[in-house]
Amino acid sequence: MMTSNYLTVLDRELHYTEWGAGNAETIVMWHGLARTGRDFDDIAAALSDRYRVLCPDTIGRGLSQWSPQPEEEYSVGFYTRLAVAFVDALGIGAMRWLGTSMGAMIGTAAAAGPLKGRISHLVLNDMGPKIGDAALERIRAYAGNPSRFDRVSELEAYFRAIYKPYGHLSDEQWRRLAETSVRRTDDGRVTPHYDPKIVMMFTHHEDELLQWEHWDALVCKTLCLRGAESDLLLPETAEEMTRRGPRCRVVTIPGVGHAPALNVPGQIGLVAGFFVS
Repeated sequence: MMTSNYLTVLDRELHYTEWGAGNAETIVMWHGLARTGRDFDDIAAALSDRYRVLCPDTIGRGLSQWSPQPEEEYSVGFYTRLAVAFVDALGIGAMRWLGTSMGAMIGTAAAAGPLKGRISHLVLNDMGPKIGDAALERIRAYAGNPSRFDRVSELEAYFRAIYKPYGHLSDEQWRRLAETSVRRTDDGRVTPHYDPKIVMMFTHHEDELLQWEHWDALVCKTLCLRGAESDLLLPETAEEMTRRGPRCRVVTIPGVGHAPALNVPGQIGLVAGFFVS
């Protein structure tokens, strides 16, 4: 069963969903740049029979507070501090971490630094220590200027188009993605549920985007899932990830770009099997 919760850490209110409350072992699942923790509903439900699963909304997204200091706080550095405060406030010692895109960057920084020795298993969903140049330009172009629509159904159609690289989603899953990713603007229109200033991560903190130093410091078990058609995690970067640092296993998901939706048995099974290794 899923519960919806709020927690204030570092003077910022975070929303998170929790699955499998009471289970002894914990998984933290952290979403991508313009997404929310609800992206993990399917895999969280599947793993909640064994694990306590926590899926936060990063500040500036979903139901979490928007930052009053976006230039400073929309950054991997602050998100990592927030993540550490989050797990500490919930009394979590050891944990497994699953991060999609930005969530994988946060997990990498945390596992190499303040949570070193506490994150035992790290899954990076279509993210590595270096982002492809074409993907960087694409993110800078769209993230700071989200589209607006008159109707939620129009927003859903937009999501179906831009998130086609996720792979197969059922009609029910597309509807859920839309309904958990929508907010109304002052003029009554609808737009994706995030603060447009989150793009400052890519315009004000570019030095944080290259993570090889963190990668080389990792001591946890690592698994990388790469969308075969991804422009964000390039094949040469994925190959280098297998040769240095934790020398992770890379599994390429055919027919998928950025990023695998983690909503089908094959993908869920890869993560579940890794977490028991």
